[in-house]
Amino acid sequence: MNWINNVVRPKIRSFLTTRRDVPDNLWVKCPETGQMVFYKDLEANQFVVPGSNFHMRVGAPARLKMVFDGGEYTRVPVAAVAVDPLKFRDGRRYTDRLKDAKAETELDDAVLIGEGQIGGMDVVAAAQDFRFMAGSLGMAAGEAVIAGMLRAVEKKTPFILFAASGGARMQEGIMSLMQMPRTTIAVERLAAARLPYVVVLTDPTTGGVTASYAMLGDIHIAEPGALICFAGPRVIQQTIREQLPEGFQRSEYLLAHGMIDMVVHRHQLPETLARVCRMLMASKAQGRAVAEPARRMNGKPYVNGAAVDGKTIEAAVRTSGGAGVIEAEPVPTSERFETRDKARREPEPTTARPTQKDQPRS
Repeated sequence: MNWINNVVRPKIRSFLTTRRDVPDNLWVKCPETGQMVFYKDLEANQFVVPGSNFHMRVGAPARLKMVFDGGEYTRVPVAAVAVDPLKFRDGRRYTDRLKDAKAETELDDAVLIGEGQIGGMDVVAAAQDFRFMAGSLGMAAGEAVIAGMLRAVEKKTPFILFAASGGARMQEGIMSLMQMPRTTIAVERLAAARLPYVVVLTDPTTGGVTASYAMLGDIHIAEPGALICFAGPRVIQQTIREQLPEGFQRSEYLLAHGMIDMVVHRHQLPETLARVCRMLMASKAQGRAVAEPARRMNGKPYVNGAAVDGKTIEAAVRTSGGAGVIEAEPVPTSERFETRDKARREPEPTTARPTQKDQPRS
């Protein structure tokens, strides 16, 4: 009897009834307004909620697919690093956490490097995935960022970084913190090669990433409403025990206080990045043409970090027609130097005071 109830009847019921399992992510709730959005519609709109314009977080593969022409790009290989240098373990082993993150995201680590074209221009781009252990900066992530920058130097293309991180990875200790100066040196390699470095700050960008390569770009672009900071607003509010202003440490707040250059909607990012990279490549190529002849001359004055000859400045003034150039008026020598009477310069005669010897004795 148990066999009939447990085996036969469920099979007959499965033939007669059609049961469909509804996936968990079929509908997505907007964190700002509570609006329910169909997942397919949200994906087609680049994960921007149609009603509230709220920008949802995006994984690294989807991010690169959005910005590259036709969604096509080639992955840049990254050198392997030590998996668990400190043999770290808290509630779980660090290696187990890495295995779960790799299985969930299908990535080797938190940073994905790709090369392709944006607006017809060759570009190397890096995207951080917040799903991979909160996009934390570890040895593998730092090595990936450095590999992307060196790839851009090799191909002489702009480098674009999409930052999304919770900070340094505590499971790697000092090895994680050492990625901050290492990536900074790689940024200097880009600057030495006169290649554009554009940073797109997404939600959230915090901690050691903000304190290193995320704030060293030539141009800083942010998505609307992104949290950008070193220490979060909750920590600051608990420390100073004061109410923070509305929108504190968000993209619009930082733009109003001069921390970033522009806030761009996700739909307009590819066009904006192509225009910015094209402009920077053109300006740096022109600056290189002016600065290269002057570098051979030792001891010349420097203007904005580049040696400039006096003839170059004169030629620039002639081509501009003298617009905006003010010539100094000649000043007579009599008015330039102050003349004084010789009598005033001569010291006044002083009378010697009588000493004790010269005084008459009583």
